[in-house]
Amino acid sequence: MYVCICRAVTEKHIETAVKAGARHLRDLRTELGIIEDCGRCARCAKQCMDQAIEQEGSLLPPPLQQLALLIQKAA
Repeated sequence: MYVCICRAVTEKHIETAVKAGARHLRDLRTELGIIEDCGRCARCAKQCMDQAIEQEGSLLPPPLQQLALLIQKAA
C-alpha cells in the first residue's frame, strides 16, 4: 500500500527503513522524503513505522524484547 503518494513511498519502504534503524518520523523524512510536501501521510506513516518496530521487536529473543521495550519507552 502507498503511504506517501507525493514521494511514492510504500509500507515496504517504511519497513526497510525501520530495519535500517528508523525510529522517528524525522528519520523517515530524512531517509524517504515523506512529510516534506503535503504532510497528509504523517499519521499513516507513523502507524506503519510503529507496526514495523513492534514486529521487529517480536522477532527478538525474550530478554532482548524487554530491552527493546525499555529503549522505546526512554526515547
